[in-house]
Amino acid sequence: MRTFGWSELWFIVMAAKWTIALSAIAFAGGTVVGLSVALARTGGIALLARIATVFTQIFQGTPLLLQLFLVFFGAPILGFEINPWLAAAAALTLNSGAFLGEIWRGCIQAVPRGQWEAAEALSLSYRWRMRTVILPQALKIAVPPTVGYLVQIIKGTSLAAIIGFTEITRAGQIIDNATFQPLIVFGVVGALYFILCWPLSLWAWRLEKRHARALTR
Repeated sequence: MRTFGWSELWFIVMAAKWTIALSAIAFAGGTVVGLSVALARTGGIALLARIATVFTQIFQGTPLLLQLFLVFFGAPILGFEINPWLAAAAALTLNSGAFLGEIWRGCIQAVPRGQWEAAEALSLSYRWRMRTVILPQALKIAVPPTVGYLVQIIKGTSLAAIIGFTEITRAGQIIDNATFQPLIVFGVVGALYFILCWPLSLWAWRLEKRHARALTR
């Protein structure tokens, strides 16, 4: 047993880079999945809309921890070798895609109906209607909740510790097992999450206020 010192603090701080990396991968992958889900939900093709709805309901209706377990322990049963990094990235990507897809579906549907009708009156194809008229307007609505959800992704990476992925929380567990000083160790862990998440929360709040002012003008 040893006491908590600078080397232990630095070990936890350095683990933050893996939290950031995993969050970035989950957000990037979730963006692709989420946009696909949102377009499928609003595209008017019943089969695609139903598939996207079922996907969203499954990943929103089950705990992220369970999804991590299913990916990490289920992949080897299906014959795929997977390490904690890939399992965490895959589970967080699918989970983020479901939530981002629902956020963006609401933003797309929030675009005034008159804009849809105007695009149709110009005989624009679905692709160009979405690309030049609908999505640019939906993007302005989507930025604040999207930034806000990024905070949830960062905090959600802490669950990856349960499958052995060494991010901030897992690093804290390792140091706590060596020092038996949980108050100090997890106080540092909590402070690091706050440092990562608070600027994003503040940014999302300011974007939301800016958008609200723009609507009242």
